[in-house]
Amino acid sequence: MPEEPEGKLISLLDEEGNAHEFEHLATVEYAGASYVALTPVYERPEDLLEGDAELVILKIIEDEESGEEMLAALEDDSEFEAVSQEFEKILGEDYDFIEEEDPGNP
Repeated sequence: MPEEPEGKLISLLDEEGNAHEFEHLATVEYAGASYVALTPVYERPEDLLEGDAELVILKIIEDEESGEEMLAALEDDSEFEAVSQEFEKILGEDYDFIEEEDPGNP
């Protein structure tokens, strides 16, 4: 049986209702809001090697109807960039970040 990764594991549902496991890496406060950084959890080690080691950043919001905390995607590019930089500062000691090249701008 594979070892469980360090950190808290959470399960998120995609648009089709499929559950996906993520490891919580960090939480950061920025501009009066809270954000979490997650990375996908893979069952097979070879899937990790084949994956893109994606860092998922979500905003913690409050559901208006229930009052419960929820995670939401960041729709604003400037907000995403600013929060990404904050996570890079925090996680940079433990992880190497590789900038993705813009295919339209070599």
